[in-house]
Amino acid sequence: MARRKIIAVGAGILAALGLLLGANVAARNSTPAASQETVVKVVVQRFVFTPTEIVLRTGQPTVLEFQSLDFTHGFNIPDLKIRADLPPGQIIRVHLTPLKPGVYDFLCDNFCGAGHEQMNGKIIVKN
Repeated sequence: MARRKIIAVGAGILAALGLLLGANVAARNSTPAASQETVVKVVVQRFVFTPTEIVLRTGQPTVLEFQSLDFTHGFNIPDLKIRADLPPGQIIRVHLTPLKPGVYDFLCDNFCGAGHEQMNGKIIVKN
């Protein structure tokens, strides 16, 4: 009988510890890290991204929020290996954290008409 009490108490301690650890994880995940992200809204339409130049800081978590007005454009930053389709009528969020300074070209990679080749821009990352 004493053995059963020890097992029950041990299980209770483990359950309480699990709740404490779970609360700790939840508290850590609900910290304002997401609110510290820089949000850049980008409007997309034939044959331009607006803005065409985006300036970011190294290490700054960033969300690019795309809204296409007319076509399923593509967004591609070849040097960062980031790509997304941008269907009209939806907000598409691309998360990135630039790790080193530089100039990174981006472009539309879904052919959208005669001006498609000029549909590009730059992300400038500064320290």
